[in-house]
Amino acid sequence: MTDTQLSGPVRVRFAPSPTGYLHVGGARTAIYNELLRQSLGGALILRIEDTDRERSDEAMIRQIVGSLEWIGTEFDEGAADAPLLQSANLDRHRAAADELLASGAAYRCFCTAEELEEARREAEKKGEGFSYPGTCRRHAGDEAEAMAADGKPHVLRLAMPDEPIVIEDLVRGRVEVPPEALDDFVLLRTDGTPTYHLSVVVDDIDMGVTHVLRGEDHLSNTPKHIALFRALGAELPRFGHLPLILGEDKKRLSKRTGAASVEEFRDQGVLPQALYNYLALLGWSPGDDTELMSREEMIERFTVERLNSSAAVFDRDKLAWMNHQYIQSLPLDDLMPHLQPFLDKVGLTTGTHAMEVEKDRLRHVVDLHRERAKTLNEMAEQVVPYFRERLEYDPELCAKFLADDELPDRLEALRDRYTQAEPFDVDCLDQTLRGLAGELEVKAGYLIHPLRMAVSASKTGPGVFDLAAAQGREACRRHLTHFIAWLRETESPE
Repeated sequence: MTDTQLSGPVRVRFAPSPTGYLHVGGARTAIYNELLRQSLGGALILRIEDTDRERSDEAMIRQIVGSLEWIGTEFDEGAADAPLLQSANLDRHRAAADELLASGAAYRCFCTAEELEEARREAEKKGEGFSYPGTCRRHAGDEAEAMAADGKPHVLRLAMPDEPIVIEDLVRGRVEVPPEALDDFVLLRTDGTPTYHLSVVVDDIDMGVTHVLRGEDHLSNTPKHIALFRALGAELPRFGHLPLILGEDKKRLSKRTGAASVEEFRDQGVLPQALYNYLALLGWSPGDDTELMSREEMIERFTVERLNSSAAVFDRDKLAWMNHQYIQSLPLDDLMPHLQPFLDKVGLTTGTHAMEVEKDRLRHVVDLHRERAKTLNEMAEQVVPYFRERLEYDPELCAKFLADDELPDRLEALRDRYTQAEPFDVDCLDQTLRGLAGELEVKAGYLIHPLRMAVSASKTGPGVFDLAAAQGREACRRHLTHFIAWLRETESPE
């Protein structure tokens, strides 16, 4: 491993292609670029690489920008509300191609698609990999100009150097690529549009990018880019290539193995703080076993020396655990805006008059369920029973209660006591139930368990007196009345 010690300030960029959703691998790349910029000072640039017009999608640009904004990444240039579009610089890219042609670093290639395909088939027959053999390098100067003037279709290629290209990679260490692995790649297509390689290098030069942290799928592009930087007389940025994120099957993370985009995890009820924290640790170590870290702590401790060169495995159970920790620890004022879309889905829209009146009770109920919910989806589902007029009871779960003929009358007595209980709080409800159990000469659990079922339609949850107090006197009375009637009307499944 080479010496990777860095000092700031830096200029880094995150440059997604708008041909699909923001993958968690892309989000992790954005996070590492942000942590590098925040820890060393400088600037982080958001640049949308949309020069592939056939595959680029305006909706995908909005989705990518929205996902980056949601997860909490902050950009200094090309902010989320106004990202820089690579397509806006096409004239500059073509001008750079003209410079390369004029200097002799690039040449016109008149090989047809059919000729190249035939050469590729011949290489395959020999069991060899195909690379462009530099056929048109001989068409130099006036000859090439004359052919172009006659309208003969052609592309522009970079003449690659006949020597190894060395990458001093910030993550992987020294990588040496031999000249036989380097072919003269296309800069301009036959229609005059620039390729990705030309556009990305010219933009990095013009934006003064000092460090390029990106996925290892770009490692094969980097020798081409280094040659292009040199041909344009520009200073090289430092490169670092991040390893893949694998699914639990040790294959590349994809939709086939579950959620793979930031948007999917958001829709499942993962908090942005939890996903940011988890992705930051998926290939980087703070130097100890610390797992739950604020963004400020990560910035303070981030160094590229601790980026891992091995592929990371995405552990959904670990993310669920981390999300649960954040749900428990976030201040309610921070948690509620993230929970609201999930409350809307289950009909608890706080913009309505009824829910405005119930807002304090909603916050109290949410607080009760922090300990149990792993996702915001789960929390919204757990909260719903507190605001329903009627609950639905499962005969299988209630088999024990249905088999007890005396229970409805005893629950009626509890309901009547609760109707008069003052104040209607946890301690009073606890004492009232235990007092009635003593009079009936039964254990408190005899009444506690059916009470829980009556007010929540579940056997588990927060403390039963917390549940009843959170629902309030009227709702508790209503649910007990409905449950008593249901017990009398429903036959035991046994």
